[in-house]
Amino acid sequence: MKTIVTIAISLTAIGLTAGPVAAQDDQPRRTRVVLGPQLTPSFPGADQVSVRPFIDVSRVRGDDVFAFEAPDESAGSALFRRGRFAIGPAIGFEGRRGRRDVRPGLDTVGFTVEPGAFVQWQATDAIRLRAELRKGLGGHKGWIGSVGADYVVRDRDDWLVSVGPRATLGDRRYHRAYFGVTPAASTASGLPAFDAGGGLQAVGVTAGALRQMGPRWGLMGYAKYDRLVSDAARSPIVRADGSRNQSSGGLALMWTFGPLPGGR
Repeated sequence: MKTIVTIAISLTAIGLTAGPVAAQDDQPRRTRVVLGPQLTPSFPGADQVSVRPFIDVSRVRGDDVFAFEAPDESAGSALFRRGRFAIGPAIGFEGRRGRRDVRPGLDTVGFTVEPGAFVQWQATDAIRLRAELRKGLGGHKGWIGSVGADYVVRDRDDWLVSVGPRATLGDRRYHRAYFGVTPAASTASGLPAFDAGGGLQAVGVTAGALRQMGPRWGLMGYAKYDRLVSDAARSPIVRADGSRNQSSGGLALMWTFGPLPGGR
């Protein structure tokens, strides 16, 4: 289900952005599809990872290069651009925390869809700043935000390397869902009661790379590390059964459709 939703969002974004451009410019389009597996924490604070799809769909016209996208950013395309500034919708997902994932007595948290928005600024040709704010629908039902910067080095679409810091924030409702322990859950689980407040959740770094291996296919990969801080790190759930260290990574194949630059 998650794979289908992600593909649908990506294709919808292509449709929204392609229409106005087509009316202005008849240059042929290139589409790049990225597909592979990734390992991510099963849920915030987990000490185990789950295999999930690593998917991206990008489109560009003529001989332009594909726009940089950080491998850990939410799906979405800019709806407004002015110079180096852009705003658009963003949508993320958070995995389910079921009864088998935590000790008996702790609350479950359902799979969450997180629609929201992003704002980004291309400070220089090599430095991009981005912030996201999303709201959980179902599941945790809280607000989650992220702030990050990326330093990007590339040779057009032949290869690209990026690295940058990250900070993740959540409101009280979000933190209570994953890190809080109610008095009732304390009695049932044996963990001390804990009222998690909102604020900074994690700090970390993300690195990504891609390499074109032939005219149409290539490889993309990334690695991400987050360290839980503040109330998320002090949570009895994390201390007893989880981990403050949250690592992710993925490797995928890239395939480009349409006319290649230079008429190839």
